[in-house]
Amino acid sequence: MSQKVSEFFGCMVFNDDVMRERLPKEVYKSLTKTIATGRTIDASVADVVANAMKDWAIEKGATHYTHWFQPLTGVTAEKHDSFIAPVGNCKVVMEFSGKELIKGESDASSFPSGGIRATFEARGYTAWDPASYAFVKDGSLYIPTAFCSYTGEALDTKTPLLRSMDAVSAQGLRVLRYFGDTSSKRLHTTVGAEQEYFIIDKEMYDLRKDLRYAGRTLFGAPAPKGQELEDHYFGPLKSRISAFMAELDEELWRLGINSKTKHNEAAPAQHELAPIYSNTNIAVDQNLLIMEYMKRIAEKHGLVCLLHEKPYAGVNGSGKHNNWSITTDGGKNLMDPGKTPAENVKFLLVLAAVLKAVDDYQDLLRISVAHAGNDHRLGGNEAPPAIVSVFLGEELDEIIRSIVDGTAYKAAGAGILDLGIPSIPTFRKDTTDRNRTSPLAFTGNKFEFRMLGSSQNIAMPNIVLNTAVAESFRQFADILDDAEDLEVAVAKILKDTFSAHMRIIFDGNGYSEEWEKEAKKRGLLNLRSSVDAYERFDDEKNIKLFATHGVMSRTEIESRKEILLENYAKIINIEALTMIEMASRDIIPAVNSYLGEVASTAAAKRSVLSGVSCAVEEDILMKLSDLNTKAYDALGKLKKAEAKAAKTAGVMARAEAYRDLVLPAMEKLRKLVDEMETMTSSEYWPLPTYGDMMFKV
Repeated sequence: MSQKVSEFFGCMVFNDDVMRERLPKEVYKSLTKTIATGRTIDASVADVVANAMKDWAIEKGATHYTHWFQPLTGVTAEKHDSFIAPVGNCKVVMEFSGKELIKGESDASSFPSGGIRATFEARGYTAWDPASYAFVKDGSLYIPTAFCSYTGEALDTKTPLLRSMDAVSAQGLRVLRYFGDTSSKRLHTTVGAEQEYFIIDKEMYDLRKDLRYAGRTLFGAPAPKGQELEDHYFGPLKSRISAFMAELDEELWRLGINSKTKHNEAAPAQHELAPIYSNTNIAVDQNLLIMEYMKRIAEKHGLVCLLHEKPYAGVNGSGKHNNWSITTDGGKNLMDPGKTPAENVKFLLVLAAVLKAVDDYQDLLRISVAHAGNDHRLGGNEAPPAIVSVFLGEELDEIIRSIVDGTAYKAAGAGILDLGIPSIPTFRKDTTDRNRTSPLAFTGNKFEFRMLGSSQNIAMPNIVLNTAVAESFRQFADILDDAEDLEVAVAKILKDTFSAHMRIIFDGNGYSEEWEKEAKKRGLLNLRSSVDAYERFDDEKNIKLFATHGVMSRTEIESRKEILLENYAKIINIEALTMIEMASRDIIPAVNSYLGEVASTAAAKRSVLSGVSCAVEEDILMKLSDLNTKAYDALGKLKKAEAKAAKTAGVMARAEAYRDLVLPAMEKLRKLVDEMETMTSSEYWPLPTYGDMMFKV
């Protein structure tokens, strides 16, 4: 790295510094006001911004521009148009208007719409999001946009996200006014999304059809060594991984992404990247870029980045920790408890709003992280369970109990930690420990939502958090609007809210059977599969929540439910067909070949050495042949289950069929094949093993 990071950081981003430098003063003021308040931009301002943006992008090597959006596919989409405009005599000029900046057009029928748009109704629009910075990548100017249908329904994740950010700001400001805050004009939700991922050598990846088609290993016996020694976690980086991470950091820094932390994760060949938090819409954009660049740069190093939640069975899965908070436009974090949280009434009211939101909308939070891949991860190996709960820590637990019980709170303090080594200074402990099994944990000045899967767009979890908390704020503000005594009203809100939602607070082991039983007693939901969760998406209370705050309409919710169910069935379908092909064309024939070799060896021994024992060969032949026969039978049953599920009518029924018929059939076939792997000579086994993939990077 020849340049200093400070010299090139954000150099490919049309950020605030660039805008201040290149835009006329009045235009800059108008644009920043639009960004700060969320108001509509003036068309004349857009023309000036577009021209400045175009000139800057051309200087960065751009020849094209694209409206970059987030359709309901889980990934991003882009269509590139050049800046050129013909002027006659085989000459062109480079043009880009405010109209082209503000609005684009895409074929809406080619993206998932859940029935909103018929195939012949093709028109859709992309609309510029001024609050997300444009950037240059691969010779194009990328303009972050929202995406909607011709009739105005949101066909993306960004539109409802921006609406939810407006909702939590509007309702939160109503509450803040009662605490004397008249200067804050907008509230921002902020997010820092920690990204976990696996790395595999590309040559091995290319030999695994399951990784290529499904993103996870559908077969694979455990390696002799996994993560049980815990020696990979935070261990020294291998040279290839270090080189990959260094280039990844540099590319992300050029895009203004605050890639802060990198380290080895718990499982072999697993790693993590953590950025510094930013406003939620920007954090969503940046996390999508992080995932894209992880894949792109890995290939340059002869590697492949695996973002599936469970690429390897039996070891740590990959999640995405969504660190969520609320700040004022002046930078005040509303989730900072301060030195005396028991006396910080404003913080306690925000805390009450979050607890109420999580308890009231457990189902939506579970839906927001529901995904076929994440179903394999939730509930073990450092992933939280499917039961939604909140961890607060001892100090906040005691404060809440004192409010509910009407008793005085006695602060114990965390104390000083002294390791007994003179050369190492003593230091003050945090007032609480951490709970790695908690789905939603308070971690000092933010909530860490840990249920997200590593491959998922983080927009939906934040849409739910924003909207649910906005509803809590709305209800609190309505009470305060009618209050005769503000202090009494706030005290009553705190006591009533904490009393009503104590059940959502849990600080124990989320993996234990005892917690599952206890959660059931408390009336908490345990939506084990994604299909169970999706079924509740269009419950009337959820439709009312999103409609009240203008985040999503009934039509938009129902369409998303259909898309999610269809996507679930398609994922399992692809996995099942991949298993069928691998077992039919690769694994069973390979085992047959090995059995033939063993049989030939036994026959040769008998012919040469009369009376010699062939007990070893006979034992292998008997056991492995029996397994192969059973595997062939299981393969036939999987084919029938897949065919039946594929023909099932109705998106809900089809998703249930893939869950209830196909997944169990896949598991039975896998169990037999994995056992055959342990008995088949490595010379004949057609796939790289778990040991090869995880330990030969």
